Amino acid sequence: MKRKMKYTRLTTSNESSDSCNSFPVLCRSGDTVGVGAGVCAFGGVGCFSSGAVGTVDSPRWIGLAPGRTSTDEPGFETKSARERDEKDAIANMAVGLVRPGSAIGLSAGTTTWTLAHRLLDVSGITVVTNSVQIATVFYQSPRPDQTVVLTGGVRTPSDALVGPVAVATLRSLNLDLVFLGVHGMDERTGFTSPNILESETNRAFARSARRLAVVSDHTKWGVVGISTIAALPEADVVITDSGLDPEATALLTEQVGEVIIAPMPNERLTEGAS
Repeated sequence: MKRKMKYTRLTTSNESSDSCNSFPVLCRSGDTVGVGAGVCAFGGVGCFSSGAVGTVDSPRWIGLAPGRTSTDEPGFETKSARERDEKDAIANMAVGLVRPGSAIGLSAGTTTWTLAHRLLDVSGITVVTNSVQIATVFYQSPRPDQTVVLTGGVRTPSDALVGPVAVATLRSLNLDLVFLGVHGMDERTGFTSPNILESETNRAFARSARRLAVVSDHTKWGVVGISTIAALPEADVVITDSGLDPEATALLTEQVGEVIIAPMPNERLTEGAS
């Protein structure tokens, strides 16, 4: 069931000036928002200093600091340093879905790159990817029983190969299982990307799959990129970590065929001691 949202403004007692530059964003009733430097109420009313926190209450647009827009596209090195433990936990669960001898698709991304290292131990697989970084993982540890196909295309800041060449390659393939990394996942917008061409390429990946598995850590929930790759129900499996809040987990479970929650290392240690 689609939820109705009341969109409102941010209030805070930590006001510092009467004007600033901002990027507009719409907040939901009850949200708590941490405000970065240079963020103001839209229209120049109330500028908030770095670290201020407010609660959304009455209708109004607020500003959003640079780096949080729907087209923000961090480079591979920046993304690879984020949520490393979560990505490791997700990759450890995801590799269990792969059968020896199958044809696997790995979209570009740091979670799929982490998974690629686990796939080095799976025999007889063919891996299709649009990621230079992922292809390098296999090229540096070659196995005679593994085949790697790099799609070609135009390179993005996050080291994805996108565009007509990549899409044409993927449209000609039929893959057993595709692992899709995403920029964001949201109830309304589904799985999204900050790059329109990369989103188009990932849609081709999804269409080539007999089974589609989205790999995404909990921080991606509620993040919206400019372009939708797929609606939530189009994923056969979502693999995420235990940091995802219960409400989001319940919503995913309603809309996705299977949701796999990867435990974090400290949780496994606690379970073993009990």
